[in-house]
Amino acid sequence: MKNQIMKCSATVLATIALGGCTYVSLSEAGSQVAQSDADAVTACTLVGNISSQTKDKVLIDRNTGKVKEELIVLARNRAAELGATDLVQTGDVDAGTASFSAYRCN
Repeated sequence: MKNQIMKCSATVLATIALGGCTYVSLSEAGSQVAQSDADAVTACTLVGNISSQTKDKVLIDRNTGKVKEELIVLARNRAAELGATDLVQTGDVDAGTASFSAYRCN
C-alpha cells in the first residue's frame, strides 16, 4: 500500500514539474510589440507572418489560457526580431499552434 502511494505521488509530482518546463519569457524587445487588432494596423506596413508553437499537452492537456499566453509571447518576441511594432493574431489556437501578422506602424 505504501509503495502504491509513493508511485502515485511521484507521478503527480512529475506531471506538475513537466508542466512548468514549457514556460517562455517575454524578451525586452518583445515587450515593445503591442497586441493589436486588424483595424488598428490599416495604415501600417506588414513586415511578416509568424507561426508560433508550444506544447499543448504534457502527459495531460495544458490550460488553454496558458498555452495561448505562451504563443503570444513567442510571437511578440519573433515580431520584435522582424522590427515590428504591432502584432495581430490571424487564426485560432489549434493543437498548440497559432498564426500572427507582424506590422511596423510609424
